[in-house]
Amino acid sequence: MKQWKNSNVKIFFGMLALSLLIVILLLPVPPPIKTTVKEISLTPQGKTTLAVLAMAVLLWMTEAVAFPVTGLLAIVVLVVTKAQPFRELVKNGFGSPIFLFFLGVLIITAAISETGILHRIALWLLHKLGHKPKYVILFFLTMGTLMAFWITDMAVAAMLFPLAVSILKDAGVEPLKSNFGRTLMISCAWGPLMGGIATPVGCGTNPLTISFLKDLAGVDITFANWMVMGAPASIMMLPCAWLILLKIFPMENINVKVSREDFKKKMNTIGPVTRKEFLTVLIFGLTIFLWVSKDFIKVWTGGAIDYLDISFVAIMCPCLFFLPGIEILDWKRMQQSINWGGIILIVTGLSIGMAIYNSGAAEWLAWVLFNKIGMLHPIGIVFVIVLGVSLMKVLFSSNTVTGVIIVPLLIALAKNLGLDPVLVAVPAGITSSLAFILVTSTPTNVIPYSAGYFSIVDMAKAGLWMTVASSITVTASICIFGRLFHVVNW
Repeated sequence: MKQWKNSNVKIFFGMLALSLLIVILLLPVPPPIKTTVKEISLTPQGKTTLAVLAMAVLLWMTEAVAFPVTGLLAIVVLVVTKAQPFRELVKNGFGSPIFLFFLGVLIITAAISETGILHRIALWLLHKLGHKPKYVILFFLTMGTLMAFWITDMAVAAMLFPLAVSILKDAGVEPLKSNFGRTLMISCAWGPLMGGIATPVGCGTNPLTISFLKDLAGVDITFANWMVMGAPASIMMLPCAWLILLKIFPMENINVKVSREDFKKKMNTIGPVTRKEFLTVLIFGLTIFLWVSKDFIKVWTGGAIDYLDISFVAIMCPCLFFLPGIEILDWKRMQQSINWGGIILIVTGLSIGMAIYNSGAAEWLAWVLFNKIGMLHPIGIVFVIVLGVSLMKVLFSSNTVTGVIIVPLLIALAKNLGLDPVLVAVPAGITSSLAFILVTSTPTNVIPYSAGYFSIVDMAKAGLWMTVASSITVTASICIFGRLFHVVNW
């Protein structure tokens, strides 16, 4: 969706959003929906939450107001209209462990960004693979994917971006005139997007989905549970993305290899591995180990250590970066690299989603929109959800916004249809972060786009094919690995 910069246009959409809120508030409550199991009614409180949601969605879609501010406005209106008590909204959002989880992940990302380890790896591989541009593309896709397993996708794109621009400038590649330039910069977005679905760490919609499942369905999805379904999907997408980019943008003859002399010179400039880099990798490794081995540690200690959930680990390990004798990060400098707007959007989104669900509006709206989905085979359900959410992101303009709106609805629908909530919520949560078509769907796309080497049409042209490929791979991963490891039931 176009970024509305003109103040008059922003005022227009702001007034339109307010008008939409008032109109829905004034509408009569619709009659109950009769199902084979029970009657589903939309209460006056539920209608009010839908009115606030409609206002927020319009503001999010048009960007008339910044995403985080819209989230805060929605909370204010929910309280003023008496749809939800203020304390309850704060408890559901800002009081959620997800707040600390996301903060911890961003601190880890800031610490890794302080080191030169990633630059060392990239320089060495470019030295080896630079004479084959198509393998450079594969390297960037792979590196972006694997890094986003453990670092937020937006941060990974920001780390890859300057390296890719440097390669293109050294090779004399001009913006919009080279397919190598197009594919390399799109790879800086696609790699992180694919890796971002692999673990709860990769992007904001993952922990948001886990929190909704815990609070609304009583289902506890562990780090390992999510990884069982997300990681295979990420890996299966890799060759698809590579082949699609090479097919859509045939590679010209170009050599970007770093010569032996330049390689040695640049490595000497970087210097040997520092103490800060070593300690960062050590703390990072400890964090991953605790995330993945939570259940094993609980059994091994006879239940004595049963508090290592993903949010606790995410806030415990980053504290090590600031301890005397380690001091990898300085708190004042670190604050500047934290995406506070992203945190506010996630926690306010959690409050809004919980309000929609608790008021009964999610149950009513889910039945109106998705009740026919229960007629499909479980595999068909997953595929329709994945493909449908992929296309809905074109309207909602934000991955987190899409997750906030869709996941609570699908959990409510699953309860009514007798489906496993994981079967519908996890595909929706995963797909909410896969934005291959629109540049503006996520900052992960905007960062490489800002260099000017590919157009919005370029990304959409390849992204349509990648959306179909991702729908197939996500469906396959959830239906095969989710069932194999008993995370999904049908």
